[in-house]
Amino acid sequence: MASSCCFPDIWAWIRNLPPTTQWRTKSMTICLCSSGSTQPSLNFSIINNLQSPFISFTISANFKLPVSLWTSKAFEFNTRTSDVVDEDIISSLFLNFITDVLNYGLCHNTSFLRIPAIETIGNFKDIFNLAFLTLTMFICIYEAPHEVRSGCLNTLKNHLTSPQSREASKLLMRLLGSNIEEQWMRSLNLAITNWLKELHESNFHPIVIPSPLFSYAISTVGLWKVQLYCPVIAMKIENSSNASSDERLNFSLKYHQLEGVIQFAYKTVVREKWVDVMVNTDNIRCDVARLVSETLVAERGVGAAEKHFPSRISLQLTPTFQTSVISVSVGKSSENPTREIGIEKAIEGSFDPPNQFGVTVSAAESMTMTLKPWKFEQSVIGNTTNLNWFLHDSTDGREVFSSKPPKLALAQPRAWFKNRYSNAYRPFTKEGGVIFAGDEYGETVLWKLDRGAINGKTLEWEIKGRIWLTYWPNKYKTSYNETRRLEFREILKLHL
Repeated sequence: MASSCCFPDIWAWIRNLPPTTQWRTKSMTICLCSSGSTQPSLNFSIINNLQSPFISFTISANFKLPVSLWTSKAFEFNTRTSDVVDEDIISSLFLNFITDVLNYGLCHNTSFLRIPAIETIGNFKDIFNLAFLTLTMFICIYEAPHEVRSGCLNTLKNHLTSPQSREASKLLMRLLGSNIEEQWMRSLNLAITNWLKELHESNFHPIVIPSPLFSYAISTVGLWKVQLYCPVIAMKIENSSNASSDERLNFSLKYHQLEGVIQFAYKTVVREKWVDVMVNTDNIRCDVARLVSETLVAERGVGAAEKHFPSRISLQLTPTFQTSVISVSVGKSSENPTREIGIEKAIEGSFDPPNQFGVTVSAAESMTMTLKPWKFEQSVIGNTTNLNWFLHDSTDGREVFSSKPPKLALAQPRAWFKNRYSNAYRPFTKEGGVIFAGDEYGETVLWKLDRGAINGKTLEWEIKGRIWLTYWPNKYKTSYNETRRLEFREILKLHL
């Protein structure tokens, strides 16, 4: 029996099954996890229908009378071989795991799902185990009785967020492709949100979820990319007005996830005595995506228009080989907000009535100033380059992530944060995200490296980042506001 602190190698268990002729019963079972010696366990079984050459797999709760929680499709096996599960069944079972995970999410479009022959997939064992582990967690959240769910979920969470599983997650995402990846992560983070929401409502001791729940980096020729996902409910609260007792508002705010993409373009130029490494922003994208349907948000929440928005993004790029760095330079320290200052003077004159003598003259003067909502800053500390994007309140110039909406502005229908996804001067996309492109924020960061010290090596840069999401009321009448923060760290590679 598996202990409560580990998860079995399902791939190895399936591949080492004895021929069905050696089975004493019609099924073979392995324990996945247990809530304790006195509690029922969660089991995985393979079942052989002795009257036909078909097998199926099940996940069940091991009560006195087992409760089936999930059953796979039926697979026909080859009776002429000793292997109960051959490559075709493994491939079909893996696809069964993937589609069932996606079916728990908002979108069920699998037209982009293409799985190559498994013998061509590197580290397929780890990918297979991860897909099964993820499905098991979904079954535990949505289907398992309380006696099983309370103890097993923490074990599953620890294994899902382990270094081995995180590496397997990167391989799985590349295998699935970006369209299915997005559906997979929304489905996964919906399950995490439901679980954490249940814990909060029961006043159970909060479970620590890594923030972000998932991120990975890709380093290829001329491009660095970091992709990250995190449910809003798992992000750390940095400040809030008070604990909101409005259940409908809480529903709308919690059923979202942060989706981030960070892309840098880089170029190396070999000089006579040093190497120039030039890095500039290619694309920074930050979206806040719904995890449930718009209809459900309207029925149980306060509508899709009430959600967090990006208010600050902070990135740090640091070469890990400090002794090889000669210098670092940035293009400019700050992009100042746009200011439009105009002075308008007017003189009005009129004559007094005929029975009086004199002229009346009045003068007026007005001045206007426009602030750009997003401000970009670059700075250098040691060999680290800091890139910061700050959102400002256009009425008073305050940084949004660290402040509260002015009380008077809450009642003003034309405040910038009112109707912020539809008005013409919105600082976000219509979906509520932000995009910082290289044509606007593409100033180059230049590192000069000692040529002799790094010749022929693969170099590494560490990227650390923080993203703040803020909620200020949009259309809904409330004084509640909060800011949450996500942190991540990845390694980017440069091949010379």
